[in-house]
Parts: sequence; C-alpha cells; structure tokens
Amino acid sequence: MTQEKILLHACCGPCMIYPVEVLQEQGFEVVALFYNPNIHPLKEYLRRRQGVLEIAEHLDIKVIFKDDEYDPVQYFRHVTFRENMRCYFCYQMRLERTFSIASRGRFDYFSTTLLYSKIQNHQQITDLGESLAGGGRLRFYYSDFRQGWKYGVEKSKELGIYRQDYCGCVYSEMERFRRELDK
Repeated sequence: MTQEKILLHACCGPCMIYPVEVLQEQGFEVVALFYNPNIHPLKEYLRRRQGVLEIAEHLDIKVIFKDDEYDPVQYFRHVTFRENMRCYFCYQMRLERTFSIASRGRFDYFSTTLLYSKIQNHQQITDLGESLAGGGRLRFYYSDFRQGWKYGVEKSKELGIYRQDYCGCVYSEMERFRRELDK
C-alpha cells in the first residue's frame, strides 16, 4: 500500500511543528507549501520563510516555496472594501492555491497550519476547504491542531525558530500595535 500524501499550507515555522508531527505519526507523507501573499512587510515574509525552511529540515519534509507569487498588492486588492471579512478572503486565497497545487501534484489531501492557531476561524477554514474539495478525489483534511499549541510554542523556542507576534497582514499588525498602546 502506498503512503498517502498531504499538501500542508504553512503560514510559519512554529505553526508547522505540531501539525507535521501529528500527520507523520498518522502515516502521511507531508509536503509543506509556503504561499502567503498577505504577510507584510517583506522582512517579515522572509523571516517566516526562513522559519518554515528550518522546521522542514528539522522534520525532514519537502517544502514548495511560491516566492514568485509573493504579492501583497494582490492580497490588498482581494480584501479592499471587505475589511470586515478580510480573514475569510485571506483563507480563501491561500486554500484555493493549496488546492490547485495539490490537485496537480497528485496529493490525496490538503490542509493548513492555520488550524493550529487559536485565533483563526476554524469553521470558515473547514467550510472553505470542504467546498474546494467538493467530494472529489482530493480531500480536505481537518484536525483541531490547537491542542498542540503549547507544545509547538515550546518546541519552536527550543529550536530557536523566529516567533511572530501578529498574524501577518498589516491589519493584524495594527491591531497588535493598538493593543500595545492600550496597555
């Protein structure tokens, strides 16, 4: 029997740790995809990219980097005038790209490390993933990876992996900044 393959969208290195380990324990061949046009500024994108590379090497998995598609302008066009639903449209962009690559790459499943975050909307992510899969050959893999949050935080610190303090987009950075000012 051949090993099932899963394409795992990765937002950053620390968020990859627990999901990849769980998927490997379940017998999946895991390949990560770093596609995140929402991350701003470029220096932040590069730091997160490096973290993904370091975790991929540590966990011995392959990574597809879509650096040629890093385009925050495209992200802003996608969410402009829809700021109250920006996260939904951001999930949509990244899951659609993951689905597209997984379809062409003959993967059995696709998923995302966004399911590791306590902040992200799991229901929206799941609904989008299942809608994209549409009951076809390529399936969306849902798991509530939040239970490994503490483990992933501790492991990333132990490995010295860069840990960000906002989701990635300029909107979330401003929200973090406002919270800091309110303290």
